[in-house]
Amino acid sequence: MTNAQPGISTFLMFEGQAEEAMNFYVSLFEHSEVISIQRYGAGEAGAEGTVMQAAFTIKGASFMCIDSYVKHGFSFTPAISLYVNCADEAELDAVYEQLSQGGNVLMPLGEYPFSRKFGWVADRYGVTWQLNLPNPE
Repeated sequence: MTNAQPGISTFLMFEGQAEEAMNFYVSLFEHSEVISIQRYGAGEAGAEGTVMQAAFTIKGASFMCIDSYVKHGFSFTPAISLYVNCADEAELDAVYEQLSQGGNVLMPLGEYPFSRKFGWVADRYGVTWQLNLPNPE
């Protein structure tokens, strides 16, 4: 699987939830969209209709995802997370609320020495997000 454009994309591997997760993420942020999606067909390696490969953007950043047909003994880890500088407090609060539903709060929303408002969550798919409201310059 290759991305047609040179560069680096974050690659997310799911087991049957790739399209649902991708659509959820795109719905949360402005300047986000599904770019392409290829599905497994009948008789192919993955379950028919699941994501063979998809590309999408979140706030202009490139992502790829798949539904792995191979079962793995691992999933997402908080050691790598998606760090989002939010435009304002309303965006941060709304995104934090949505991502934390069915997920796990790693650091509650609050003021920290490095941020006027910050929260860290693992969403219902296991992907972790650090949401930040940058200090004014």
